[in-house]
Amino acid sequence: MIEVVMPEMGESVSEGTITRWLVAIGDAVEKDQPLVEISTDKVDAEIPSPAAGTIQEIRAEEGAVVQVDAVLAVIAADGAGARAPTNASTPAAAKVPVKEVAASSPPPEAAGAVSALAHPRLGRGGRLPAGDATPPAAGAVAETAVPAGERILATPIARKIAAAEGVDLASVRGSGAQGRVTREDVLRAIELRKTAAPSRPRAAAAGAAVRPAREPAAASPPAASLAASAAPAAPAGDFHVRPWVEGERVEIEPMSRIRKLTARHMSYSQATSVHVTTLFHIDMTRIVEIRERVKAAFEREHGTKLTFMPFVFRALATALHAHPKFNAAIDGETIVYKKDVNLGMAVALDWGLIVPVIHDADQASLAGLARKANDLAERARAKKLKPDEIQRGTFTVTNPGVFGSLFGTPIINQPQVAILCIGAIEKRPMVVADSTGRDAIAIRHMAYFALTYDHRLIDGADAELFMRDVKATLENETWSELTGAGPRAARSD
Repeated sequence: MIEVVMPEMGESVSEGTITRWLVAIGDAVEKDQPLVEISTDKVDAEIPSPAAGTIQEIRAEEGAVVQVDAVLAVIAADGAGARAPTNASTPAAAKVPVKEVAASSPPPEAAGAVSALAHPRLGRGGRLPAGDATPPAAGAVAETAVPAGERILATPIARKIAAAEGVDLASVRGSGAQGRVTREDVLRAIELRKTAAPSRPRAAAAGAAVRPAREPAAASPPAASLAASAAPAAPAGDFHVRPWVEGERVEIEPMSRIRKLTARHMSYSQATSVHVTTLFHIDMTRIVEIRERVKAAFEREHGTKLTFMPFVFRALATALHAHPKFNAAIDGETIVYKKDVNLGMAVALDWGLIVPVIHDADQASLAGLARKANDLAERARAKKLKPDEIQRGTFTVTNPGVFGSLFGTPIINQPQVAILCIGAIEKRPMVVADSTGRDAIAIRHMAYFALTYDHRLIDGADAELFMRDVKATLENETWSELTGAGPRAARSD
């Protein structure tokens, strides 16, 4: 018998939700055939069969939340004598438990997390309700969430929790595919109900109508509010400061799981690494001119757009080979030097931040880097990344410059020891030497590059030398792969 286990779906991800089984008990399957769809806060993925055989048991139902390494199914390998499936083939004790919410206990950690299968602002079927400028958030209770007589789409676990908690699924906005109500939507509705309930008597006494958070803008000019007086005061000895004052109009929304994970990861990094940032001003004029000249032909030839990022990735890969400290990690009192150059690239999503990884970036051509970067970014926004594509990064790049930022001081992505932040590329007046060697003012395309590094391993001189090499590559490289301006060692995609 071969067990199909829940894989690790990315750093800091400890569980996933069974979205859909693609096979049933008794089905014959081939090796690497997709068996089940899994959804996490970062990735939607299909779990392949580890071997050819027959599905003997399925231990987690659709909608179940399963931990990493939990057994999802059992396969009888070909020739192993698979037994006929029966209703009793999976003991109750062996089933993967489904997390539930008790009325007397607070919601679990994932309460309020918005599924990324659909944008949280979209209504059922992925459409904004007519005349609704700011529709309720996923999971928000709304009287018109489902028209009378329409079949309610909901996952099994969502129905189970709703029945236990007395939640009317018809009043819950679904965030899943085609507006399906998910476990997170029901938990959000429960949380909002608990939060809003105490505020109603006071508001009624004051003559003010209390509406759910994110009520349609057509019904109320502001975003809608909850009475701030409903918030309980912090208990004695609790140093938490209530983030609003009496009478202030506020909107309360549980933090999504991806935001919780990001907060914990960043807080851990701040508490672990000794963060120092150095800033370099780099002339990108040569790259801007080359890119402008070849980008149309590049897209025709390679089928992908040429951005500035492949140039940066190439410069980093070269510098990481010359300065192995920056491609390392710290394990207690030991240093782990990574032999592979795997560049993480931060991608901003509507629901949070994710860092897909370009593996073996030092082995790719500029065209290969462009294809990989563009493909990873597109699939990250569509939640189509594979688990391995967000793991094993050795150095991270973040590019807030696309939003106009001049520079930033990013937090290191653990367990790495450095991260590079790229600012906006802008035309600026600079002092340069003219053809006769005299100083002159010229318009140059400049950008700030900020390197944050872990001072436990990297000293200031190390960081300056590393960035000096990055700067030299970006400013002086001929980029012969694009221009044919001279010989360069061949690289593969």
